[in-house]
Amino acid sequence: MKRNILRACTGIGVSCLLAVSGTSVAKTAENYTQRPEAQALISELVEQGFSKAELEQVLDQAKKQKSILKAMSRPAEKRLTWGEYRKLFLTKKRISQGLKFWQENRQTLQKAEQQFGVPAEIIVAIIGIETSYGRITGNYRVVDALATLGFDYPRRAAFFREQLKEYFLLTRAEGVDPLSLKGSYAGAMGLGQFIPSSFNSYAIDFDGDNKKDIWNNPTDAIGSVANYFAEHGWKNGGTVRIKAIAPATAEQDWFNDGLKPKLNMAQWRARDFSSAAELDDAEMVSLMRLEKDGKYQDWFGLHNFYVITRYNHSRLYASAVFELSAALKAKR
Repeated sequence: MKRNILRACTGIGVSCLLAVSGTSVAKTAENYTQRPEAQALISELVEQGFSKAELEQVLDQAKKQKSILKAMSRPAEKRLTWGEYRKLFLTKKRISQGLKFWQENRQTLQKAEQQFGVPAEIIVAIIGIETSYGRITGNYRVVDALATLGFDYPRRAAFFREQLKEYFLLTRAEGVDPLSLKGSYAGAMGLGQFIPSSFNSYAIDFDGDNKKDIWNNPTDAIGSVANYFAEHGWKNGGTVRIKAIAPATAEQDWFNDGLKPKLNMAQWRARDFSSAAELDDAEMVSLMRLEKDGKYQDWFGLHNFYVITRYNHSRLYASAVFELSAALKAKR
């Protein structure tokens, strides 16, 4: 492997952060059609009006990608500290490119912010972290990625077979060849890296041309990201993250205990915690401890921080989105 490019991949519960670049992609012909699981999937789709022969024709051409299975075994968010992860995304180049993307799409971003209540800088940061503003959207055929993971990755095979089913529904609805679309090694697609189920649930036609083109149309990609956040409960004007001040008596298992807030500020204050900014006692927050340059940072994640983790289930990812968005806003 010549080099690794770290990028995030949108999804419901999907963490897929190690895209392979600069290497040859190993392709192994697999007769996926004959797998019992594939036949079960085909039967489900036939009941929804698909042609069995056409489905088998597509799956006959799906190829096992060994590099995908290798990448799935090394998720970056489990290997890197916050400081290491941050350096990959909080760069001058990514900020500069983000400001250019913002300027080029300012009217669309303004429209999305007004319609969905999601700040432009959050939308830009998501697209920036996911694909460097559309520069790196993935080189795997989506059908290869989903077949490889759906039939040869037992740990999450059921999930990815469901994504393969959603993919066939997507390509039928959008009128595209299922062998034509490319994406990440986990089957995420477009500027915002939507997995098929996310596309089917949240992608929108934001420019009124009767197409949901998140691959080549920044307008649809921006609207789709904003819609995703709105549908997951983004609070317009809400805070994302605030510095936490921990007492010396804080127990280690209080930190990083899940992504969804479990305690409110009154309960944290009862444990002698305080915050850098005033928060209501009823505010539900999560407590995280992140390592950067050998030192630890403590933070409270509020509701909107949790919403960001619905896009990618990682506090490192959500922290990177938040900090990149803040850097972009500060330079506007």
